[in-house]
Amino acid sequence: MKKISFIFILLLFTLTGCQSATTEGAFFHDYLVNPFSFLIHEIGTLLGGNFGVAIIVITLLIRLVLLPFMLKTYKNQQDMKGKMALIKPEMSAIQKKIKETKDKEEQKKLQQELMMLYQKNGVNPLNMGCLPLLIQTPILIGLYYAIRSSSEIASHSFLWFNLGQPDHIMAIIAGVVYLAQSRVSLMNIPAEQQAQMKIMGLLSPVMIFIFSLNAPAALPLYWTVGGAFLILQTLIGKTLYHQQPALEKQETQ
Repeated sequence: MKKISFIFILLLFTLTGCQSATTEGAFFHDYLVNPFSFLIHEIGTLLGGNFGVAIIVITLLIRLVLLPFMLKTYKNQQDMKGKMALIKPEMSAIQKKIKETKDKEEQKKLQQELMMLYQKNGVNPLNMGCLPLLIQTPILIGLYYAIRSSSEIASHSFLWFNLGQPDHIMAIIAGVVYLAQSRVSLMNIPAEQQAQMKIMGLLSPVMIFIFSLNAPAALPLYWTVGGAFLILQTLIGKTLYHQQPALEKQETQ
């Protein structure tokens, strides 16, 4: 639920706008939006005025820089899931007792017992790797506003569409790519957890599709490239850090 709230707030902040991102002299505008605007101009000019390719290049460069952090986060999450799976029977039993008892002292004692169980097995439910998300958020939002405010992008075409005008086909592609990304992220996750994560998985593609319908086509292009890279990143992470089921681990010990 906390992750759902985080993503919702992030998308809402990105899509509705931020005054500091569009105001000259503001820190966010001067140190994040302006550098990306400069890169878009320079790379696009270097490529003969092809600002669509410039967006793709910059998006991929950012994702490649963030890739090691994201893979490390994925590894930590898989390790934590494995530990949580191993202690699940004991953990569930204690949690059930906490819910059933009405005695405050008994609840406190059981909560301490649960914390001891976590500590004994090296489990920290709160340490699921949010730092890379916090690092990439201002970077990606800075790129978002640089694309939205670029005069070069507003007057150039790429493939079949004008970068500065809405394009329904690109809106559909961006929504489908992020829908596919949400499905890929559910691979190898237990069915009961998938049911809880499906709502979160639908939130991002639906919001991106709706916003892209009236946004300059450069933005769904940026989301499409970023979403496609996330699919590849997720597949790499799942291949490198595939987590064996807890029962398999117990049998091999």
